[in-house]
Amino acid sequence: MNDEETSVGIGFAATGRRQVWIKLFWIGIWLAFMSAPVKDLADGDHTQWATALGALGLLVFVGAYLVLVFRHTSKALDRRAVHTTIAFLGALAAVLSLTLGAAWLVLFVYVAVSIGATMPLRNARWLIPVVVAALVCIGLTVDHPREITTALVFPALFGGFAMTGVRQLIRTTIQLREARATVAQLAANEERLRLARDLHDLLGHSLSLITLKSELAGRMLPGHPEQAAAQVADIEQVSRQALVDVRSAVTGYRRPTLPGELAGARTALAAAGITADVPAEAPDGLPEKPEEVLAWALREAVTNVVRHSSARHCTVILTPRQTLDGRVLELTVADDGVGAAGTKPGNGLTGITERLATVDGTLTTRAGNSGSGKGFTLTLSVPLGSGLGSTE
Repeated sequence: MNDEETSVGIGFAATGRRQVWIKLFWIGIWLAFMSAPVKDLADGDHTQWATALGALGLLVFVGAYLVLVFRHTSKALDRRAVHTTIAFLGALAAVLSLTLGAAWLVLFVYVAVSIGATMPLRNARWLIPVVVAALVCIGLTVDHPREITTALVFPALFGGFAMTGVRQLIRTTIQLREARATVAQLAANEERLRLARDLHDLLGHSLSLITLKSELAGRMLPGHPEQAAAQVADIEQVSRQALVDVRSAVTGYRRPTLPGELAGARTALAAAGITADVPAEAPDGLPEKPEEVLAWALREAVTNVVRHSSARHCTVILTPRQTLDGRVLELTVADDGVGAAGTKPGNGLTGITERLATVDGTLTTRAGNSGSGKGFTLTLSVPLGSGLGSTE
């Protein structure tokens, strides 16, 4: 059983039977305050008809309340349906309170909560006080009005306005999710356009030239085989060059970049529930090969933190330095997890070391980090030459 089956995210509709029950549980747990009217019915102080009608009214009220709040927290209902249901809940709460007594005034708290959960703030900010005022007016007609109003007015006000905040949080979460999906779609579209544009620029001229020379070679045969052979040789040369260009372009698409890997590190660590302290930007003017090596190393280091460290916090630091051998860029990845499992390097560290060797870089590791005695710290250093600006 995975976490997705046992949890329902904010703003998500329940997709399975288990999620439906979990969501109903979190909404229905607040029905514990219905103990007052239930006790009133169980005490037997009313006639049989009054008890039966009161039980029916309570079941109808709870059912309408659950349907309204349950449905609206994941998918907004029609405005008319919301207004009609809230008016019905308010009227039913008033009738039951007036006919059966003070114990039923608690229903107005649920009416206020329903308003906060389903209606915009501009409407809820005056409807909730109206419901509370109705509660007070009816409460003045029963015994011990001061105790009743003190016990119910503040829960109705606070519960109603607290639900407006929850509703706004749900709406913001949904909008953020939709915005993320839109941004991802736009990024994918932009990448497809860039790929199409680059392939057109790379292959358009070469393919046109191959087509033209093929037509010329066809016309020269069989009368001028030497000239046709020269055209075929040109076609071969152009084709080979086009193949080289395509391979170079594909290599460029696949080459990781440091800014891209920094963004990926933030996403991966956040998805794993690890608090991440990652730079927002990489230094400008990085040479291509050292940047590629650092990008691969950062990806491998973050993958190790996510999979093996059981860390709660991870810090990534990029530090340009001036050394006696020239300018270098240091990448440090430190976590507060369980630390290295042993002294023998794994495949990940071996791969990082091999890549660093191609640019004369260095790798150092140590157990623990500067903030605590536990965890693991990995530091890489690659030479930059004169490509990077001053650190000032």
